[in-house]
Amino acid sequence: MSASWELRVVESALRVDAARWDALDGGGSPFLSHAWLAAMEEAGCAAPEQGWLPQFLLAERGGELLGAIPLYVKGNSFGEFVYDWAWADLAARLGVAYYPKLIASSPFSPTSGPRILLHPGLGPEERAEVLRLLIRAAVQLADELGVSSLHFLFVPEEHARVMEAEGLMLRLGHQYHWVNEGYENFDDFLGRFRSKKRVQIKRERRGALEEAGVSVELRRGRELSAAEMDDVFRFYASTCDKFAWGRQYLNRDFFARVHRTMPDDVVAILARRASGEAVGGAFTLERGGRLYGRYWGCDEEVRFLHFEVCCYAPVEWAIREGIRTFEPGAGGGHKYTRGFEPVRTWSAHWVRDPRLDGVLRRHLVQERAAVEAEIQRLLEESPLQK
Repeated sequence: MSASWELRVVESALRVDAARWDALDGGGSPFLSHAWLAAMEEAGCAAPEQGWLPQFLLAERGGELLGAIPLYVKGNSFGEFVYDWAWADLAARLGVAYYPKLIASSPFSPTSGPRILLHPGLGPEERAEVLRLLIRAAVQLADELGVSSLHFLFVPEEHARVMEAEGLMLRLGHQYHWVNEGYENFDDFLGRFRSKKRVQIKRERRGALEEAGVSVELRRGRELSAAEMDDVFRFYASTCDKFAWGRQYLNRDFFARVHRTMPDDVVAILARRASGEAVGGAFTLERGGRLYGRYWGCDEEVRFLHFEVCCYAPVEWAIREGIRTFEPGAGGGHKYTRGFEPVRTWSAHWVRDPRLDGVLRRHLVQERAAVEAEIQRLLEESPLQK
């Protein structure tokens, strides 16, 4: 490791120059942009009061920022989407305090991408050096902070393999993504399905739109008014309120800040009556040819509207706009039956206590085999014709 590297920790994204941060390679993800992370803090969503204490790790040389990790000390496991509640329970039974812990993540964003950001001007050998440097520095920081563990969430597989070589354990999961196979239009995509499923999807779209008298539009952030973004926030909050498991992590101020600072990334999906009244919708982002689905909700129950807003309309828009991939978020087996295919997700973990570490390593070997088997089954039984 070169002695010229300087490592330091800052306790807020707001203490990092936005241009220097955004010059790093975040894999094209809007969720790792300075504007997104800053909005999380400024709106009070990813803040110490909510159990998120920023500890951003920076690697500099000659005053130039060449690598970074968005780290947070967490006192709970909310808003992470790589679920470790059972790990915390096991730790308690072993007499180990699981919280606080340290995570490398974009808050409330179950989207894969680099959690170790590297400057694109680095050569291959330097990139490898800085990557290993920051992995080791993050483990050392976790040790110095006295936390129970360190978790890199939703990392690219190539980074996960380096983390594994550095002694971290890997956890495999999966999500459902839609991939554009060069479709000309939605009917072209629909042609991939077996006939029974095609009929079902057409019936769902007809029920959500024609029979209900609802139209759905997708609009970029610069085309949206503040009132329309308030509608989007209201739909998100209504979903959080409707379900026992719902938790409102974000507030109106966050939505307004993202709309103001990231207008080219924001895409709102709005469902309207003929009167113009918005009755449902979703908040999504698009950058670099990838569409990211996020928060859905509605003021009234319209049959099949959820499928239209969260699956069919954004797929149709993605085909028209030449979007390569649509990541609709975590969970949701209903996505699979509507043409979204399973993809692997990875996380990497360092655990301080050797007993807990040993048990988890054995468990993850079994869990990975089960997840691989499930992915293979899903691929073989896909509703899409090969």
